[in-house]
Amino acid sequence: MKKSFPVLLCAVLVIAGAGRSYSRENTVVIALPPDLIAQIHFVGGEQISGDTNSPAFTNLWCSPEAQVLRGQTLNKLSHAPYEWLRERMASRKKDEAGRLRPLLDDLLQSEWFLAVRDTTNGSPEFALAIRLNSNRAQLWQTNLANVLESWTGLSAEKNRDGWELKKHLPPDLIRFVRAGDWVVFGWGQDELPLNDALVRRVFAEKRPASAAKDYWLSADVNWARLARGFSLSLATNFPETRFKIVGRGGNLRVDGKLIPSQPLALSLEPWRVPTNTIHAPFVSFTAVRGFAPWLEKQGWAQPFEIHPLPHQAFVWALAQIPFQTFVAVPVENATNAIQQIGAKLTVGPHTNLQNPFLPSFTVTTNGNEIAWHGFPFIVPAIQPVREPAGDFLLAGLFPNSPSPGSLPMELIAQLDRTNLLFYHWEITTERLQEIRGLSQLALSLAGRPQLGAQSAAAKWLDRIGPMLGNTVTEITQTAPDEWTFKRKAPGGLTALELVALANWLEATNFPCYGLRLSPSPKNPAGP
Repeated sequence: MKKSFPVLLCAVLVIAGAGRSYSRENTVVIALPPDLIAQIHFVGGEQISGDTNSPAFTNLWCSPEAQVLRGQTLNKLSHAPYEWLRERMASRKKDEAGRLRPLLDDLLQSEWFLAVRDTTNGSPEFALAIRLNSNRAQLWQTNLANVLESWTGLSAEKNRDGWELKKHLPPDLIRFVRAGDWVVFGWGQDELPLNDALVRRVFAEKRPASAAKDYWLSADVNWARLARGFSLSLATNFPETRFKIVGRGGNLRVDGKLIPSQPLALSLEPWRVPTNTIHAPFVSFTAVRGFAPWLEKQGWAQPFEIHPLPHQAFVWALAQIPFQTFVAVPVENATNAIQQIGAKLTVGPHTNLQNPFLPSFTVTTNGNEIAWHGFPFIVPAIQPVREPAGDFLLAGLFPNSPSPGSLPMELIAQLDRTNLLFYHWEITTERLQEIRGLSQLALSLAGRPQLGAQSAAAKWLDRIGPMLGNTVTEITQTAPDEWTFKRKAPGGLTALELVALANWLEATNFPCYGLRLSPSPKNPAGP
């Protein structure tokens, strides 16, 4: 998500809710603090539009449909800080979305650099440096001060370079500084060394970070340390992520690394591909291996007691019917595995209490198949399959119809790498339509609102679908504690990711979508 990604950051920038004067002479270049837990550099939409590879960006994000979706998303985001902080404010505080909304436009068009520093006082320090002309810099200076003064009931202390506001609760120090063509906005507890370092670097080098040479967006995020600072349990086990995004040859290319907190003992056994079961014509193919240690720790998988656990999986989708998406996993004895799973399931009729508009369903199991009957359009089933490569469990929502088309050998050749963990190929233009149908069915079965055909996000998907082409994603293990990933795609995202993004942007509680940050202590006097 190239434009939406930086947009989301502005919502974070005002959640914590900067001055002192800085000498412009005899400045010394100061390195950024060594305890950074996140760095993000975006070159800005204006700079990207001048790149010869800009069609890879503009096709996705600059159509009339994209502009409508962008406006709707920014409007929602302008209200998000108030919604997050409302319980910590005194009553009768204003939303202030009107003052925040124009700042979001600058995060899309202008170059910016965001850094987050870990601290020992439990309150991470943030600093955002954004390049703005004089008029926009003045707008930021005025609007942010007004918003924070309104919400806290405190006055910002003005100085020749900007302003500073001191609060009572962490983070207690907020600072805004104008430095040349940049403004630096930061907050933290008691002191702001990161903010100071960025300001001094701008005065010394005319910019807060090195100029981008081979990317439009770069990021380095240590999720585990970031999660500890914000009580984000969901991200605690995420590996550190480093990546760069740039347009090349009509595609968006993503190159990066995943660095787990400790070396992973992955068992990369030779690929066992069900070549007779997978057949053309298909629109997507995925192969993944080495996940048995992860599967062993999952609570939902433990009751089925399948031993040994599968360590590979293959997912593919046929072109004829949207519901023909299948998963195959190699097992030692498929018949025994079916019996083990069946023994843990409750067979017979089931009433769907969560969604009374859907019919009840029945689970049947025997030595050859486990099936769920009664759902509209689909019959989910698991069955054993014997292949030259061994036994497999085959799961699908629809029968695997026979076809004369065989699995292309050039696709199988992509798996001929000893360090390959994950490979995904799809015709995104075609797969997008299938995923949209599957997602609508899944949302209906889950009792969740479906994506409306006339919604801004749905119209955006309609517009970009024909220009998406093929998407290829690869992840390889390049060291015991390092994975390298690459993606080449006209839209930068897979069909599944695009549909998930569209549903998220249209969620009634966007940007949360059911995910909640751990609440901070309430402050009746303000944030």
